[in-house]
Amino acid sequence: MNRIVRDDGFHPDDLEHGEFLTLERLEAGVEAPVLLQLEPDADPSDLPRHFAWISGIRIHFPNFTDGRGFSLAARLRQLGYGGRLGAFGHLIADQYSQARRSGFDEVVINELMAARQPESQWLAKSGWRQRSYQAHILRSA
Repeated sequence: MNRIVRDDGFHPDDLEHGEFLTLERLEAGVEAPVLLQLEPDADPSDLPRHFAWISGIRIHFPNFTDGRGFSLAARLRQLGYGGRLGAFGHLIADQYSQARRSGFDEVVINELMAARQPESQWLAKSGWRQRSYQAHILRSA
């Protein structure tokens, strides 16, 4: 069972049993709203024409040192994607602020990670808007 981490804490993964399509399968054509799973090296350039069919996107983080997913999330938001955007895979609580600033709505973690880094550690990073470098500079001015 997975957990979704949001600014207000842990939630059950309501999409855990949904079928996530790959980019290749999406490109082959769909007829109903779909969930999309992207690898961090995906090229989102052609995705805007599919946005109407995408009800949610999850970007895979193969390990916690691979930050390409953050760039991909920011690019999707720049392209106009306004739907649900989640990060999943190997993320740690210290990356939550970066995930939110990059455009993710949520981070999906497994039960093992939830046990190793409990909700309190993720909540400690939920003030990501106030803890940015820019916010610090503005308060100091």
